[in-house]
Amino acid sequence: MAKFRFHKLAAVIVLVGFAAWMGTGKFSSVGSAAQDAEAAKAAEQADKPAAPLRTVAVLAPPRVQHARAIRISGRTDAEKRVTLATRVMGVIERLPIKQGQRVERGDLILRLEASDKEAQIRMAESTVTQRQAEFDASEKLAKGGSAPKLQVDQARAALATAQAQLESAKAELAQHEIYAPFNGVIDRLPVQRGSAILAGSEVATLINLDPLLAIGEVSERDLKYIRLGGKADIRLVDGTSVEGTLRYISRDATSATRTFRIEVAIPNEDKSLPAGMTAEIVLRAEPTDAVVLPRSVVTLSDAGDIGIRAVDAQDKVVFFPIDIVDDTPKGLVLGGIPAEARVIVAGQDLVAEGVQVKAVPADEATIKKLVGDAAGTN
Repeated sequence: MAKFRFHKLAAVIVLVGFAAWMGTGKFSSVGSAAQDAEAAKAAEQADKPAAPLRTVAVLAPPRVQHARAIRISGRTDAEKRVTLATRVMGVIERLPIKQGQRVERGDLILRLEASDKEAQIRMAESTVTQRQAEFDASEKLAKGGSAPKLQVDQARAALATAQAQLESAKAELAQHEIYAPFNGVIDRLPVQRGSAILAGSEVATLINLDPLLAIGEVSERDLKYIRLGGKADIRLVDGTSVEGTLRYISRDATSATRTFRIEVAIPNEDKSLPAGMTAEIVLRAEPTDAVVLPRSVVTLSDAGDIGIRAVDAQDKVVFFPIDIVDDTPKGLVLGGIPAEARVIVAGQDLVAEGVQVKAVPADEATIKKLVGDAAGTN
């Protein structure tokens, strides 16, 4: 009996609780309740004021025509360099030049003792004179009918042999003399008068320093920008700056570095510029359309590319990859920027591509700086 009363009591309690829950009216599904909560939160946020747009300074940079600068390291070298050597052995009889002396083409550099060769030449000259007289006599007799034609032919052959012997003697004497093959400077003279030398021994090094050559290697990426006859600026390690003309571009790349040899001819009439000096070579390409901007404007994209940020017609941030045409003391000369671009010159590192911003014109000081930089690179 007591057990039956407990069950009835439990049922009554459950019924009362259910009636109280129904009375609250909150008997919708759990999902609906969550949606109502989100809607309420959105309505609350909509009532709040919108966050202000970030302000950036923009400028349409002036356009300039600027020649691309291709900087490479190199060295100076003589246009011509030759090592003079003897063809025969002997003792140096004459050495009329000194180390560092300028010589002209055809000047005597060295002469070996050749008294026997000179005697051979005199003997050969006498023989030629004799054979010439014999030939003339034979020819005269043959015309008068007093000598056969065969005798004339023999005299002619003897004369030709004597003349050949004379030429051979002169050639042997010429091997004892060395002359300058071109105008230049005696850079090395390792022999002295009176010393004995063997055939093939070095006697002097002759170099031509006008024009002087600046030699370097240009990368395969920059090869398309340079042309024969183009101007180049050369700065030597001692601070000397000169101008030259590109006269040679190799068409065969170095296998190890994939670079191409170039030669720049530098006028050097007074021979004041030496060979073998370290040089910075700046090759100038054809002028291209570009803008001049401070280095601080250059930034990185979200993908890590180097470029500049600008704003479009809707004041949204856009990114333009750049081509660095030149790096001058007054700023970077950049290509690849559209003519209508408004470049962000202040605040570019605080915004991202696609973000809406408030673009305001750059201040007067920035404009003057940019205009001045552009004028300085023309």
